[in-house]
Amino acid sequence: MKGCDSGAVIATGTVFWQKILVALLTAGLLWLSFPGGGGFWPLLFIALVPFLLAVIQTKTARQAVSCGVLAGLFHFLVLLYWIVIVLGRYGGLPPFLSISVLVLLALYMSLYMGVFALLARLFFVRLPWQIALWVIPCLWVALDWCRSFLFTGFPWMDPAYALANVPWLIQSADLWGHYGLSYCLVLINTLMAMLFLSTTRKRGQLTWLVPVLMVCSVVALYSSLRWQQIGRQMQASETMRIGVVQGNIAQDLKWSPDLQKETLANYIGQSRGLIERSHPLLVVWPETALPFYPVAHPLLQSVRDLAVQGQISLLTGSPWVEQDGGSGDGQGRLNAAGAKDGGSGQKLRRYYNSALLFDASGQITSRYSKNHLVPFGEYVPLKKFLPFLAPVVEAIGDFSPGVIQRPLACQNARIGVLICFESIFPEIARKWVGVKANILVNLTNDAWYGRSSAPDHSLAMTVLRAVETRRSLVRAANTGFSGFVDPLGRVRRVSPLFEPWAESAEVVLMDEETWFVRWGYLFAPLCLGVVMGFLIWIVLRNPRSRHFPERCLNARNN
Repeated sequence: MKGCDSGAVIATGTVFWQKILVALLTAGLLWLSFPGGGGFWPLLFIALVPFLLAVIQTKTARQAVSCGVLAGLFHFLVLLYWIVIVLGRYGGLPPFLSISVLVLLALYMSLYMGVFALLARLFFVRLPWQIALWVIPCLWVALDWCRSFLFTGFPWMDPAYALANVPWLIQSADLWGHYGLSYCLVLINTLMAMLFLSTTRKRGQLTWLVPVLMVCSVVALYSSLRWQQIGRQMQASETMRIGVVQGNIAQDLKWSPDLQKETLANYIGQSRGLIERSHPLLVVWPETALPFYPVAHPLLQSVRDLAVQGQISLLTGSPWVEQDGGSGDGQGRLNAAGAKDGGSGQKLRRYYNSALLFDASGQITSRYSKNHLVPFGEYVPLKKFLPFLAPVVEAIGDFSPGVIQRPLACQNARIGVLICFESIFPEIARKWVGVKANILVNLTNDAWYGRSSAPDHSLAMTVLRAVETRRSLVRAANTGFSGFVDPLGRVRRVSPLFEPWAESAEVVLMDEETWFVRWGYLFAPLCLGVVMGFLIWIVLRNPRSRHFPERCLNARNN
C-alpha cells in the first residue's frame, strides 16, 4: 500500500495552526517522559505520535519544515533552559544575552527536527508504507548522529537516554548503542501514527504489526538473556573498592585564591573519614577538585601526604600547564611547567583540563587531559581567524585538547577517564575500551547547572556508557550527582545534589569487549547510509521528485 494511493492519509479539515499545536504536544510529552522533567518513561512510546501525525498531514514542504522547527524549538527550549543558569549566574552574562544564547542554540537544534519533518513526509509519500515504517526511524537516528559531531557536536538527551532509569530495557545497547534504542522507540511511534492514519480495517494492514512486534520481541529477549548473563559474569569478576568524594564547593567560590586551602581541606577531611570507614584502594575526586596548577604549588604536599598516610591511590581533576618542548607527553611521569622565556626564545604555554593519578607514595604516575573541549567554554573556535574574540579568550581561558593513548593504571584497574561532558559521547568511552580500559571514571563539575534538570540528564547519559561498553562507571561530581553505575546500568549508589558526600563501593572490573565497541557503533552511520540510499532512489526513480510531490498529497481529494 503506497502513501499516495491512500485517500485517508490526510484529514482535509485540519487547519495548519492546529497541526502546530499537535506537534508542540510532542515536546510536552517528551519533557514529561525525560528524567528531570516528569520522568514517566512509558510516554516515550507515544510521545512522537502527535508530531508525526502533524508532519505527515501538512499540505506543503514549507508547512512540514515549519512544523518540525517549531516543535523542535519548543522541545529544546524546555530541555536546555539550564543554559541561562550557566551563562547568567556563573558566566556573568546579563539576562537578555543568556536568554538569546539559549534561543539561538535551541533554534540550531530545532533545524534537525525541521529536516526530519521534511524528509519523513517525503518518505511517507514516496515509499510504500511498509518501507517508510522502517526508514523513518533510520532518519531520526541519522540526524541524532549528525548532531553528535557537526560543529563539535552536542548530542544532549536523545530519546533513548530517558530509559536510563529502567535498566532492564536498555541491555541491547551493548549491541547497537543507545542509537539502536532510539530506533526502536521511533519505530513504535511511527507504527502507531500509521495505524492511526489508516481508516480501513483490511487484514493486510495488520501485517505491519507482525515485523515490528517481532523486532521488539527479539530486543526484549536479548535484553533478558544479557541481563542474566552479565549478572553471572559480574559475580565471577574481580572487584576493587573505590571511594568517591563530593566536595560541594560553590562554583562562584571554587577558584577564589583565598579559599584554595579551605577547598583542599574539605576534600582531604572527607577522604580521611572515608578511608577510616571503608579502606578503599582508590579515592576519586571531581573535575578540577584541585583549584590550582599543582606542580610546585605549596598545597600539593598535603595531597601527597593523604595518599601516603592513607596508603591509597588518588584520582583527581586538576588544571595543568606545560611548555612546548618539554618532556611531558600527557601520559606517564611529568615534568614541571616553566615560565615563558624572554625575548625571541619564548616558549608557548599550553593549558589542559586534566585528571591526575597519584599512587600510594604520593607521586603523580599518569595523567589524562580532556580530549573533547567545550566550545566557548574551554576554548574559542577559529580564534586565529577571529581576533576580535581575544577578550572572550581571556575571560574563559584557552585549553588544549589531550589525546587518548592508554588507560591510567592503578593496581588491577585500567582506568578510562571521561572529563565533564565527555560522558555524553559514546565514541570517547568506546575508544577507552579499545585501548583496554576495564573501568570508566567520570570526573565532572555539575555545579554550573544549578538546581536544574541538567544533572539528571548528565547522569542518564552516563548510564548508557556503562551498558554500551559493559564497564563499571564511577562518577565524581563537585555538587552531584556522584555515584556508582554497574555494567548492567544500575545506579548502585548516588549522592544527593548540593551536599557533601563520601562513599565507597566494590566495583566490578570487566574485560569483555562488546559488539558495540567492535562494530555496533556503526549502526548510526548505517542508518544515514540507508536514508541517503532511499533519497537517491526516489530522485532517480522520478526526477520530478526533486520538487516536493504535492500531487500525491492532493490525491486525498479524489
